[in-house]
Amino acid sequence: MGNEKSALNGLEIDDKAIEITDFWLHHTGNLSGANPQNLSIFISEPSLHSTANFGKPSPLERTAKNLMLHRHPCILKYVSSWRKGSIYYLATEEVKPLVQVIGSQTTLQICIGLHSILRALIFLHEKALASHNNVSITSIYVTPEGSWKLGGLEFLCKFTDFNQGYLKKIKTFRNEQSIAPEEASASSEIQINPVAIDQFAFGVLTEQVLRLKNADDVPSLSDFRDLCMQSLQNEDPLLRTNLSTILNHPFFTHDFINIHAFLIELPLKTELEKEQFFSHLVQQLKTFPEKIVAEQLGRLLLSRMVLLDSTAQLKLLPYVLKPKIEDDNSEDIGLFSISTFKSYLVPKLLQIFRVRDTSIRLLLLAHLSAFIYAFQLDELKSQILPELLVGIKDHDDHLVSVTLQALAYLVPILGAATVIGGKRGKLFTDGRPNHSQTRQDVRMSKRINNADIPIEHVNSNVLELPERPSPDGGEDRVESPLIYAADESTWSDWDTHETPNENIDSLELGIENNFIEPVKDEMREIDMTREGPKVNTTVYKKPIVISDITELDIKHSKSVQTIKEEVNFFMDMEPIIEKPKILHVEEVVPVKSVFDVKVNNSHADDDDGWDEDLNDWGGDNTIDLNN
Repeated sequence: MGNEKSALNGLEIDDKAIEITDFWLHHTGNLSGANPQNLSIFISEPSLHSTANFGKPSPLERTAKNLMLHRHPCILKYVSSWRKGSIYYLATEEVKPLVQVIGSQTTLQICIGLHSILRALIFLHEKALASHNNVSITSIYVTPEGSWKLGGLEFLCKFTDFNQGYLKKIKTFRNEQSIAPEEASASSEIQINPVAIDQFAFGVLTEQVLRLKNADDVPSLSDFRDLCMQSLQNEDPLLRTNLSTILNHPFFTHDFINIHAFLIELPLKTELEKEQFFSHLVQQLKTFPEKIVAEQLGRLLLSRMVLLDSTAQLKLLPYVLKPKIEDDNSEDIGLFSISTFKSYLVPKLLQIFRVRDTSIRLLLLAHLSAFIYAFQLDELKSQILPELLVGIKDHDDHLVSVTLQALAYLVPILGAATVIGGKRGKLFTDGRPNHSQTRQDVRMSKRINNADIPIEHVNSNVLELPERPSPDGGEDRVESPLIYAADESTWSDWDTHETPNENIDSLELGIENNFIEPVKDEMREIDMTREGPKVNTTVYKKPIVISDITELDIKHSKSVQTIKEEVNFFMDMEPIIEKPKILHVEEVVPVKSVFDVKVNNSHADDDDGWDEDLNDWGGDNTIDLNN
């Protein structure tokens, strides 16, 4: 086997068959591409003896044609069909034969499954005006989510083409236990009702799958089982109960079945019906075991029709996409515990993340922070992260904006190096005197270390910083908050790491000089207030410049040179900033001498500001200006 034999690009078919029948070989296939998916591939060869005796078209070709024409949620979904030489291929949704999984099916699963098959038969009888003619356990398939699908449509026949001769032709290929008693005793003159054929077969199927089940598992199970044995399998076709009537039996009308049926038939419902249904659905689902709800309804609750419904987005999805918090006793909690969420909903969410639909992606990103910790690390790294990186390349600015916010949720889990890529350096330092963990640090640590508890939004916490002491020389002024927020690291009395000016360009992202220059001026004013010889000159670091905005591209940004850190021995010492002290030197009164020069006081105000000590000019050559 291999993709060279398929008409679907990127299809690979497993060599080992999971089912072998008289008409075909059933394999599992994998379709790669933009929307990868698993498929079931049915392969028919002329060498099969039963196929040659059946005639043309072959049973698989008839099945493909009928699946393509009769579309219903409870009928096996047709994907594609093609011929390669003498071999015929049919691709459908991924399924397994019911006979392989019936042993692990619960009573509720069987109840829901029988309900689906019953609805499929009613559709064929009332809408398609055709009979199936081979309803049995071998003609039913089960999807990975547990839904039963009616297959085996190779014997389907329109009412207008149905006759005794057709029944005789296909009798040897059908399930012997499902053949109605009137077929064996009927003569060519007696008209057989095709609907009665399917009624009898459905009664036999019900007896087989419910034979060993506890009557207390589902309401009215015993009564329904008796109805199928005594009425549907009655030898008189006229006494068999109509299938539409059976659909209203209490076995099929309890709340869980009604919810399941409504979700399947959602495209057929009116807006008013959907609004009423989703408004009360959460309260109804909470009355059932969460595992049963997730197992049987998880796929339907995350279907495209539900995700795009406005009422469901408001009333239902916040409870479906938010796992329970174990210690949260509030009413506003999710439907599923974290373990149930991981088992049943995460696989579906991983599949939905591959869908390139703007509305679906925005919805998932809106709730991502609520369920992101339910994913495994490898799932986040290999599946979620690549899809988010695709989102930031889209032309929709809103989608890009929301995607960038979603990437922030991945940083505490995967690390910034994994999320943004490239080499990183320590360009910022912690300017706090004490390096104790803040409440936000503790909360984030618990979120990452305890994956069983869904976490609050990362950006919902407020980081509390200690109050910044007044800068040296600025005790008597009211400092501007803008300066502290913009350039905390420029204070000369804080030991911070300097950035080499020649290695890092300035950052030009719309911050004009009208913001930077006032900061510099105020800093310069602070330094000028200092007295004495210790005038501190503020060193301004050269900001980073990115010549091209595309260099900010996540995963492709240029690496920034790592700055060599210096050891700060005063990291844990709280700086004490004092006012500058002025040293007053006591004036020394000189000893009177006969050699002192007597200066005329009339010229004392004419020194033009020069107050030089004329004593330095004394000696024998001193001249008395008054003489």
